Amino acid sequence: MQRLILMRHAEAERASGSGRDRDRDLSARGRADAAAMGRALAAKGVRPDLALVSPASRTQQTWDLVHDAMGDVEVRGDEPLYNGSADTLRRAIEAVEDEAGTLLVLAHNPGVHLLAVEYLVESAASPSILDRMSGGFPPGSAALFTVDVAGRCTFEGYLQPRDLAG
Repeated sequence: MQRLILMRHAEAERASGSGRDRDRDLSARGRADAAAMGRALAAKGVRPDLALVSPASRTQQTWDLVHDAMGDVEVRGDEPLYNGSADTLRRAIEAVEDEAGTLLVLAHNPGVHLLAVEYLVESAASPSILDRMSGGFPPGSAALFTVDVAGRCTFEGYLQPRDLAG
């Protein structure tokens, strides 16, 4: 793996018809943000070979909209990603790191945010980058990392829906 994209699902409705958290759908804003994020990633030339996606409705819907801008990408639903901790996400990444040049992991907070911060600390990211990431990881955001041959992640960029034009 040469590149990693950690992404949080886009904004979801507060409740679902079933009353189950995992069944919450994207809000109208979430659908627009997910589509915009897909376009922004594609415009940067960021296209995953493999996507690991939580089975929750909101993450599946986010992926469907992001995927529209990506073309053909292998996708795997991964049950442990549903509200998975940073350690759970890290283990999922390590399990497939030899299968893709670019891996996208689409999951939930706090796991996504905490893992992104862990990677920043491990790579001795600048205080300004750490400060920016400490402000949270809003719905629909994506952190991009370059991965070296030893598997160390170095910060490449951070996209938030509010920063995207259109």
